[in-house]
Amino acid sequence: MITTDVENYPGFAEGIQGPDLMVEFRKQAERFGTEFLEEWITEADLSQRPFRLETSNYNINAATLIIATGASAKWLGVPGEAKVPNGYGGHGVSACATCDGPLPGFRNKELVVVGGGDTAMEEATFLTRYAAKVYVVHRRDKLRASKIMQEKAFKNPKIEFIWNTGLEEILGEPQHGVTGVRLKNLQTNAERVLPCTGVFIAIGHKPNTDLFKGQVEMDEVGYIKTSHRSTATNIPGVFACGDVQDSTYRQAVTAAGTGCMAALDAERYLDHLPVVTLEGDEVTIEGEHLTPDHQAIIEPDGTIVANKTTVLASTKK
Repeated sequence: MITTDVENYPGFAEGIQGPDLMVEFRKQAERFGTEFLEEWITEADLSQRPFRLETSNYNINAATLIIATGASAKWLGVPGEAKVPNGYGGHGVSACATCDGPLPGFRNKELVVVGGGDTAMEEATFLTRYAAKVYVVHRRDKLRASKIMQEKAFKNPKIEFIWNTGLEEILGEPQHGVTGVRLKNLQTNAERVLPCTGVFIAIGHKPNTDLFKGQVEMDEVGYIKTSHRSTATNIPGVFACGDVQDSTYRQAVTAAGTGCMAALDAERYLDHLPVVTLEGDEVTIEGEHLTPDHQAIIEPDGTIVANKTTVLASTKK
């Protein structure tokens, strides 16, 4: 985990360490009888029921599935970028400005943001709320970001752009964390050291969805598409929550919120109640479709029957 300090999760006035928060999550789940199986899933078959998941040691059958595999930040792979103790990840290196930018270690300091897209412009602009100065390091002589995001960054007096430059190494000390970066001009090959206290890698995120490609509907980047009214995917009984379906907010609290939604959707589905699908239909675990007016049920074989529950509810007066 790169984000060590979590400052914006409700209920922790003084903040909490990310690993400690996960321990608390697990303890709470254990209290309700949750069983944990720590395995890497190597294959998923969602074309049959029950759904089939395979690990190196187990074959797992499931009536419902909640996909919560998250999204991983893209990294440069340069020296000093790795997680402590192999680098300064979590000790001055981050991939989330909104998570780590407000931390005391970055306040009134000079910071570096690497990237040229909307994510980089958003991160740099956000960091100017706390930093003394933000350097944006980009490999080209123009940005890929949208025009409005570019203009916002260009107008910010705290942001300085370093063009045609690559980040070669993140420098630092074990006791103090990041102390600077080694930059290389890609046109002249000249190198220099830029002192700074923090480095934010903003070259995008990759949702961890390769396991489900070709089965669950995704956008062009790989984020799973879910219904606007639920966490349901295009496959009845398969739900998605957290960063695996959220390319916008990517916060622990929003992931927890959609996790709660997915659990309730799955529970409702298992209780033979209709759940809103990605297409907007309401489907039960038996494959029955509820008509939009809730007056009829379309059974799997196409037979249409009256929704007796609705009829009784409307006549019971």
